[in-house]
Amino acid sequence: MSDWILYVILAGGLVFAATSWWGVRRLRAKHSRSAVREEPYQPSGGVQKVAVVLNPIKAKAEDARRSIREACLAAGWEEPRFFLTTAEDPGHTQSHAAIKAGADVVLACGGDGTVRVVAQALAHTGIPMGLIPLGTGNLLARNIDLDVNNLHASIQTALFGHQRFIDTARMAIENDRTGLATEHAFLVIAGMGLDAEVVGDTNDDLKKAVGWLAYTEAGVRHLPGRRKRVSISMDDEPEQTRKIRSVLFANCGLIPGGIDFIPQAMIDDGVLDVVVMSPRSAIGWLSMYAKVMFKHKRNLPVMNFYRSAKLVIQSPEPMATQVDGDPAGEATKVTVQVQPRSLLVRVHHVPGVETES
Repeated sequence: MSDWILYVILAGGLVFAATSWWGVRRLRAKHSRSAVREEPYQPSGGVQKVAVVLNPIKAKAEDARRSIREACLAAGWEEPRFFLTTAEDPGHTQSHAAIKAGADVVLACGGDGTVRVVAQALAHTGIPMGLIPLGTGNLLARNIDLDVNNLHASIQTALFGHQRFIDTARMAIENDRTGLATEHAFLVIAGMGLDAEVVGDTNDDLKKAVGWLAYTEAGVRHLPGRRKRVSISMDDEPEQTRKIRSVLFANCGLIPGGIDFIPQAMIDDGVLDVVVMSPRSAIGWLSMYAKVMFKHKRNLPVMNFYRSAKLVIQSPEPMATQVDGDPAGEATKVTVQVQPRSLLVRVHHVPGVETES
């Protein structure tokens, strides 16, 4: 290879690196972190009216129902009321019925979808939510340090544990091709692009067999592909254009497998941690993998982190979206906004130890 060709390649690499760095600079969000990190507190004692929104098709649903009932009766409380979800209604009607029934605490007993729907109903009400994780990912339960493999401990925490406020978030989805518009709450991570494609294309039978590892198989199939041009606006600042494979909006960052995907993300800081991923080759994917697994602090041109309370992303073509691991449809525009300290949740608490997300 002649010297002039080498110089051209080096110059092109420098230009690419510079433009990537400039894109990061232009997209810098104006928010700083201000986590509350309040100590969980013990709710006032006395008899509680307990309502349970239960997904009856989960493997341990009947065990959970029996154990919750026994724990309530042992405490001298009245029988808990159970509201069963259906394929047609994943918990919207049931959650509002639980609130209307005067519940002092509502237990979300199921997977991430059940938890998300119950949380959406309880946000801003001051009624605490207890988590009984029966799903594959159990994302929120992991992020508030529940033992997702210990049903008895989860029930004890949900009924008798301490409680704290956490942030929630909402994602409004618009599709100008179909005219459809929806809005969804989420608690952990929502996304647009590749991550949503993987969620939507994960084999259900494989997920039942190997759990969260099923997402890996779908992820490998979706790695090849082109970046798509989108416009991104953070906190009502002027929009900027980027080519991306995926954008994640994180309320907290722990995902299955014990991977702390976004170590800086806190569940009560009033902002979302935003990850813009734009790899164009296998090298880009490998560098991102190494950064996450080995927790490198150095920024990558293909993986940029921001903080923002509100984001608007627009795409010329529809892109897949997801909320807490559930497909949410295709969108040409998403508007994502945090709702600070809007949900009260029951948490395990070790005296003298500060609870963080």
